[in-house]
Amino acid sequence: MNKLTLTVAEIIALKQAHRACKDKRAADRIKAIYSLGTGFSVEDVVKILMLDDETLRNYVKRYQTGGINALITDHYMGSFSKLSAVQLLELNAHLEQNTYLTVEAIIAYVDEAYDVLYSLSGMTDLLHRLKFTYKKSKLVPAKADKDKQEQFLKQLDELRKDKSANDPILYMDGVHPQHNTMLAYGWIKKGQDNIIKSNTGRQRININGALDADTHAVITREDESINAISTIALLEQVEAAYPLAAIIYVICDNARYYRSKLVGKFLETSKIQLMFLPSYSPNLNLIERLWKFMKKQVLYNKYYEKFDTFKQTTLGFFENIQQYKTELDSLLTNNFHLLNAN
Repeated sequence: MNKLTLTVAEIIALKQAHRACKDKRAADRIKAIYSLGTGFSVEDVVKILMLDDETLRNYVKRYQTGGINALITDHYMGSFSKLSAVQLLELNAHLEQNTYLTVEAIIAYVDEAYDVLYSLSGMTDLLHRLKFTYKKSKLVPAKADKDKQEQFLKQLDELRKDKSANDPILYMDGVHPQHNTMLAYGWIKKGQDNIIKSNTGRQRININGALDADTHAVITREDESINAISTIALLEQVEAAYPLAAIIYVICDNARYYRSKLVGKFLETSKIQLMFLPSYSPNLNLIERLWKFMKKQVLYNKYYEKFDTFKQTTLGFFENIQQYKTELDSLLTNNFHLLNAN
């Protein structure tokens, strides 16, 4: 590999780009070029950044062909941007903090901020290259507290290390599938519509369930309503399922029936120990993922003319849940995304 020589202006530009860069891979590419151009040997750069010779050679080629723009773009395909590398990083940071509803609005912002005018197709292409997609925002509970969630997960990790092997951890929650058609996205032939009948049924099923965090075994029951009495009935089923356990840890939210006096009285003589999630933390309740998966399999884009058919199909999902073992083992991992309303 030939020696890479950088001008003072190039070194300054690389430093500025590195300070503004939030993407680790792009930052590593900038560091590689900066290091080579400021006296480090190929061997040193490869060792320090844990690269191979071919990868480093590719970085140099990209830089010599397209400059810093080529280093900060994962799928570089030649010079494509009217903005400088630093301006691209600034735009990327701005778009991460501000959500625009239209491409036209982003074009107007870039024109005002940088005096650079893009066409509609040009800006769309730039957004794709910067890894932005057009999708819905996600709702976060307004009072979600990231610090409390982190503290809970830390306590849970300590429990996993200290508890006996025979003592399981389960997640408990209720779900209420309603006899309505739930439309969802799907791959549909262009120019055609996927027509699904709708109904206006207001009947629903009340399911209370508990999910084993490790084996993914599921215990569910269907009741007229979910309350303290039906919760005790579920906990009795859970207790019977783990005869060798000294303590059964059950994680749940702060629903009133879980904190009721009746449930508290039952727990006094039970080996079940409830662990309450921080308020506004559905993201930490593993069984929520199971409910979502169930809806995708049973409810999305499905029409059930009769409530009985709808009910049988929904309950049948849990009776035959083993057929989804591969998907559920991949879905129901103990990795959690923290929510922060701030």
